[in-house]
Amino acid sequence: MFGYRVPAPNEAMLISGGKHSSGASPFRVVTGHGAFVMPIFRKVRFLTLSMCEAEVTEVCVTKQAIALTVRAVIAFKVGNDTESIVNAGQRFLSDQDQMSVLTGRIFAGHLRSIIGSMTVEEIITERQKLATEVLDGSAVEMAKIGLTVDALQIQSIDDMKLGYIAAMAAPHNAAIQRDAQIAQAVANQTAAEAEQKSQRTQAEYARQTSIVQAQYRAEVEAAQAEAAQAGPLAQAKAQQEVIDARTELAQREAELRQQQLVAEVIKPADAEAERIRILALAEAEKMRVQAEAAASNNRVALDRMLIDQLPQIVKEAGRGLSGANVNILNGADGLGEMAAGLVGQGLSILDSVKRGLSTPPSPAPVPEENGQVTRPELTQS
Repeated sequence: MFGYRVPAPNEAMLISGGKHSSGASPFRVVTGHGAFVMPIFRKVRFLTLSMCEAEVTEVCVTKQAIALTVRAVIAFKVGNDTESIVNAGQRFLSDQDQMSVLTGRIFAGHLRSIIGSMTVEEIITERQKLATEVLDGSAVEMAKIGLTVDALQIQSIDDMKLGYIAAMAAPHNAAIQRDAQIAQAVANQTAAEAEQKSQRTQAEYARQTSIVQAQYRAEVEAAQAEAAQAGPLAQAKAQQEVIDARTELAQREAELRQQQLVAEVIKPADAEAERIRILALAEAEKMRVQAEAAASNNRVALDRMLIDQLPQIVKEAGRGLSGANVNILNGADGLGEMAAGLVGQGLSILDSVKRGLSTPPSPAPVPEENGQVTRPELTQS
């Protein structure tokens, strides 16, 4: 729009002409927005609000009368408030570059004043203190001209080749170099010890490796030898197991044979011995009866007794045949013949007994515990 002006974000628009409500301000200050300016009757100028820089290089004398060349950089700008803008506009609006020149002169004076009250050691070691005191000393003057300082940086301090600063730094340099040499020596020693330890470790590792390899080779050789003998050993073991099995089988067969022998031979023999013993006892008893009968000369009674005993004799003879293995070939006729034979045998036994009674009687046989019969010797009456 014709007559409407807008300042840049880093500028302050100063409108002069006409009446202002502030009264004390010779112009109207507009920032951050536009304003309508009547042509011909109003005049518009712009004041920068950007950051500015001023460099100071000043020869200053310390409290010790030692001259030092000090270089400093000041960062400043016009204040944001209306009063600062008015003050700066009245002084620098026609030549805004003069702000850096005037600021440098102000700070150079304060810098000489502050350094004059300090020693070289304080200036070197307390630069921040120096900058703070310079800023505090120049703050009032800078505010009067509408400027504010954002930062002050002491860039360098030079004793103009007098060697004072170098001499002051020499003890520290020597200590630092000494410490550096000691640290280097310690580092070298540590490195040497580490190298020696590494060599010892490598040697030990090599020794352990050789031992392990030797053990491994020995185990491999033993395994190979065992593998080579595994076949014969396994075969021998199998043969031994077969022999053991056969031995156990033979023992079992011997035990079974012994049981069979007891059942088939020993027990029947014992039974036969018992049978013989019983027969011997019966024979002894018979002979005792005969002796008694002969002694009484009672032939009739004896004959009668023998006749009565004939069936028993035949029966005993038949019982003796009961355990015999006899085969009858002609059936019932053969059985009858055998019975007749038994009766005839009984009669023959009876005749023999009668004939024996005609002879003097002999002592009766005495059976022993083992089943055998013994006869005592005859004695003359």
